[in-house]
Amino acid sequence: MHKNHIYPVDAVLLLGPTGVGKSPLGNRLACSGFLGRKAHHLDFGHALRSALIEIPQSPSLYSSDELRIIRGVLDQGLLLENEHFPLAGKIIDNELDRFGFRSGDLLILNGIPRHTGQAHDMAKIATIHALVVLDCSADAVYCRLRENTGGDRNFRHDDGVELVQKKLALFHERTRPLIEHFSHMRSKVYLISVDDRTKIDEISTLLSSLAAGDPPISLVTKPPQR
Repeated sequence: MHKNHIYPVDAVLLLGPTGVGKSPLGNRLACSGFLGRKAHHLDFGHALRSALIEIPQSPSLYSSDELRIIRGVLDQGLLLENEHFPLAGKIIDNELDRFGFRSGDLLILNGIPRHTGQAHDMAKIATIHALVVLDCSADAVYCRLRENTGGDRNFRHDDGVELVQKKLALFHERTRPLIEHFSHMRSKVYLISVDDRTKIDEISTLLSSLAAGDPPISLVTKPPQR
């Protein structure tokens, strides 16, 4: 298949615990763009769930072993480890093709990378110019999930207490260190505090204000290709 993009692509990474509003924010940025760039939201968790749902329509897209790994990640709240990154790369490539992603577009990453091992592998695929960190307490996370504050938890089967506890522990142990990792890489970090009642409109407005006042220089000084 002909590719309209050349790796690495320009990207912004959304970080935060489960239920904090990353997916609604990513969808909003895909509609509005970011810093003048056309944006595409790659929700990795949604891509994993879709891979299982779409088995009858796309039987040859993923092998039986790949589907087994995907199912384990979703059912057990696991992370894709370094040895499985070729599968992650395949999923990302399929998603960019589905988007019609072109050089000069911006990729909004949500759910990948989730640990520093993945971050090193992702460098071949995406240059992460900025992180948007949605900071939220565990108590507020449970409340947001219970009330579906972000509006994106309908029909989700992975919000049980035990699985959420596991996800929160993994986030703090393995995903949160990405903030320090990308800070050392000179990526811009936008920290936004989220509580149990914070809506996507508030998050989006604050991010726009932060980015306009202090944009990632590496991104805004690199003109989009046409």
